[in-house]
Amino acid sequence: MLGPALGGTRFWHYASDQEALIDSLRLARGMTYKAAVAGLNLGGGKSVIIGDHRTTRREALFRAHGRHVESLKGRYITAEDVGTSTADMEYIKAETNHVTGLIGKSGDPSPVTAYGVYRGIKACARYRYGSDSLTGKHVALQGCGSVGYHLARLLSAEGASITCTDIDPQRVKRVVEECGATAVGADDIYGVRADIFAPCALGAVINDATLSRLAVEIVAGAANNQLAEDRHGDLLEQRQITYAPDYVINGGGLINVNAELHGWAPERARSKAGEIYDTILRVFEIAREEGIPSYRAADRLAEQRIAAVAKVRRNFV
Repeated sequence: MLGPALGGTRFWHYASDQEALIDSLRLARGMTYKAAVAGLNLGGGKSVIIGDHRTTRREALFRAHGRHVESLKGRYITAEDVGTSTADMEYIKAETNHVTGLIGKSGDPSPVTAYGVYRGIKACARYRYGSDSLTGKHVALQGCGSVGYHLARLLSAEGASITCTDIDPQRVKRVVEECGATAVGADDIYGVRADIFAPCALGAVINDATLSRLAVEIVAGAANNQLAEDRHGDLLEQRQITYAPDYVINGGGLINVNAELHGWAPERARSKAGEIYDTILRVFEIAREEGIPSYRAADRLAEQRIAAVAKVRRNFV
């Protein structure tokens, strides 16, 4: 571990305790690697709460969660995630100081996350096409929530065309109206003929059912755990689809809450997220040099830093 575990609290209607536990462990592992490749001195953690995230009865629930976080005495720091908000973090704050993403501080990490994803997409374009310009590129955007919306605005401002979908019609309407996007059905997004597929919803969207339908050259988006299984990363490689490993390209949110922990100015957090461009290119360089898929190259980069820091600590303890 490079430091205290940091990772958001996800509030979701899991079908079982086992499903929630598996999701939590996968997400925590992703956060560990995400912090490592982003150059942050943090480990990875995650909390999940099983239930209806739309409930309005939130104070008692999140204050109880805050007491659990406090019992770990700083070994875990939480933040917002799917199904939770900055307001929920304020309830947690009433019980513990080990929480970030608070109102009036770093707040909503979505704009910084989206900026990092945007920079990562540009890096993919440079690697694939020799130029990082997105003008005239067609992006199939899955998920028009907080991150997807901000990403759509950045893409549109550079002259990219967007086809989008979301389970919430109002989110789709906003992206269509503000970014000139074209809307399609939730399942139809996988078959859209485009340059780039940007998954910005939930995970495991690259799977046996969807992979064969993809008609794109790049997969690069904000969602966590996009590959249902590692072998789907191998299959992307076999199809010569450039894949930006999710925990590398979506590291802006973690960078944003790290900025709050260390008192960085917002400009510094955004600048740090912009470095995702260079990190993505480094991942592709490792993949090319070692003849491995990009998702394995990202793991290699993360593990190299974890091992290097561990060695330094052993030498100086």
